[in-house]
Amino acid sequence: MDLSPIDDILKGVETSGPRVPGVVAMITDRDRNIYEGAAGVRSIAAGAPVKTDTVFALFSTTKAITATAVLQLVEEGKLDLDAPAARHAPGIGKLKVIDGFDAAGEPVLRAPRREITTRMLLLHTAGFGYDFFNETYSRLAGEKRQPSVITSSRAALTTPLLFDPGDRWEYGTSIDWAGQVVEGITGRRLGEVFRSRIFDPLGIADMTFGLGDGQRARLAAMHARGADGALTALDFELPPDPEVHMGGHGLYGTVGDYMRFIRMWLNDGLGPHGRVLRPETVALAERNHLGDLKISPLPGVIPSLSNDAEFFPGLSKSWAFSFMVNDEEAPTGRPAGALGWAGLANLFYWIDRKNGYGGYWATQILPFGDPVSFTGYLDFETAFYTQLANRKRA
Repeated sequence: MDLSPIDDILKGVETSGPRVPGVVAMITDRDRNIYEGAAGVRSIAAGAPVKTDTVFALFSTTKAITATAVLQLVEEGKLDLDAPAARHAPGIGKLKVIDGFDAAGEPVLRAPRREITTRMLLLHTAGFGYDFFNETYSRLAGEKRQPSVITSSRAALTTPLLFDPGDRWEYGTSIDWAGQVVEGITGRRLGEVFRSRIFDPLGIADMTFGLGDGQRARLAAMHARGADGALTALDFELPPDPEVHMGGHGLYGTVGDYMRFIRMWLNDGLGPHGRVLRPETVALAERNHLGDLKISPLPGVIPSLSNDAEFFPGLSKSWAFSFMVNDEEAPTGRPAGALGWAGLANLFYWIDRKNGYGGYWATQILPFGDPVSFTGYLDFETAFYTQLANRKRA
């Protein structure tokens, strides 16, 4: 398969017009990476080149790893997805539903009509949101000093619920709470659980909740896209010793290491140094678990952090444990039933278990839904599926 046209896509988004500062992109089959590319610089302020071992803040691409740790505990009979999550993370049982604000601007709170389960956390139906996607949370942050999730603090998790658990889908901090369930059951911090139960069996060496000096020396800087399309380098780093290992967004890592995680999903849960999940668990996890509910577009409530964003507008999309599922073939060529998601700084991945391929595109740009990086990613995925279709026809 000739994947050399992808090189031109990476060079194009790094050099032409409004551009990305730097990008790393990789594609894997079930055995190995079949494409690795890097273009641009880690920071427009410093100029060091991006390389395939550059370290990125992975943001919400962390979520699938936390979900994997949850599923391991289900396999071992230590976790019932339909039992109250408060059994293992007591703080979640104290949260109330917000029904708006009173005349004085104070939140109107009430008890939820049902308890939150870990299944709801995996499916984003528990009632949590993000301030950059939800007006109510944004108001709580602005008027009531609700801490941002990037503080990696316990206080950032103790938000009110936006609706009664199980009523609808809304993307938010549910997987951070799922990480707290894992910690409650194992008695260990989430990073330690990841290391022994996921990273070691997969040969992942460079993923962490707290950057070491060696990783920081290879770190891609965060950048902001201005209204005029220009980029500004930001002085941004998640807390080096976080109070909470945030299972929804807290990992740093390399694209190469994430490809090892993708290969595990392509290989029915098997890693090069041991099994991470059973094949039947992987088969269960990849299915739509929302029933007739569908995921909704992500509205950009805080423009500096996110644009309005949606994958494949007009196509039906569901949710698995814990991935988006495109119910129909995507315009890129991604088949129906494939898995994927993204991270806030315009990181994107897909896992195509049907054909046995997965890919990851990494930049460090805010706001989410960056038109240059997002379009580049879609071109990257489309180029791959074009070549795959050509090979099948040959």
